Amino acid sequence: MSYKHFTEAEVEGLDPKLVEMLDRARGFSHYPFIITSGKRTALQNDAAGGVSDSSHLRGLAVDLRCRGSQARFDMISSLLLAGFRRIGAYDRHFHVDCDETLPQAVLWVGTSA
Repeated sequence: MSYKHFTEAEVEGLDPKLVEMLDRARGFSHYPFIITSGKRTALQNDAAGGVSDSSHLRGLAVDLRCRGSQARFDMISSLLLAGFRRIGAYDRHFHVDCDETLPQAVLWVGTSA
């Protein structure tokens, strides 16, 4: 499948629904979406400090680099417009996923590792 804002290598292993939502969100945004973590193996997830049932393990989540308050506002607005209902806002990145097995309409905050 071809996406407007991402290469196949950037989204390898990710759920197509997630990538479609990311591509749509990036179209709304004035800032690039740089995926810093996508689908992970169990070893990669442990090294990243991920939880044992992480959506990253199933290709349903990504972390996106985000620096600066204007980029943060723009990106979160774009993610919400694209339909994301699970967003983690960290000091240097966003976690977004489309895992429907987890609570919806949630926004949490944290510190990047």
